[in-house]
Amino acid sequence: MFPQASTFAHVVEVKRSVETVGTGMNDSSEWIRLEREHRVYASLTQGLISFPSKDCISDAICASSTDNYPEESIINTLEPSDRVDHRASYWSSQGAHCLDAPETLIYKLAAQLCLITEVHIHPFQAKAVRFHIGHPKVPLEPENDYSDEFLNVKEFLDYKFEWTYTSQEFPMAHENRLQKFRFPEPVLCIGGILKVELLGRVQTQETDGQYYI
Repeated sequence: MFPQASTFAHVVEVKRSVETVGTGMNDSSEWIRLEREHRVYASLTQGLISFPSKDCISDAICASSTDNYPEESIINTLEPSDRVDHRASYWSSQGAHCLDAPETLIYKLAAQLCLITEVHIHPFQAKAVRFHIGHPKVPLEPENDYSDEFLNVKEFLDYKFEWTYTSQEFPMAHENRLQKFRFPEPVLCIGGILKVELLGRVQTQETDGQYYI
């Protein structure tokens, strides 16, 4: 059901009582090991498929660029409304002369194991989107330490993450509304990181003639 779990090196079954298992490779110990793994994976699968649907995104990590910080920060994308405290709430990239220049938003998920079925985005105008799922190469700082400088990095931090799943490219409707992008099959995210890759630009800004997302 979840091919991503094939990367697991081993499993541990936690019990209230201590169980001693021989280390020899006889038929008995191998059977015990297989039974233990079956129970662990069955329990994990049951938890994944029976958990109620909810928002998996817990925090924003960084954006590949930001036009006016902090007014147009990636933090604004965590708000479901397009207006907060009587002002517009959105993220904007910096301008580019190339229509094909991509932009990327990286988020921390609510847990190290998340089952992702679909992603909802409210774009103003963009051509397409692609999703990547993975984990940090080194542990992230506690989320309370995400500083303004970190969220407004000049050097994008994509190299600090390992991407283990890449979705297909989804076309976006050129409409200012919430759009839902459903994966062909649920994807098990191991490591708790989601990257949203926005592909292609549509609109220009009158003041400089550059394209923005």
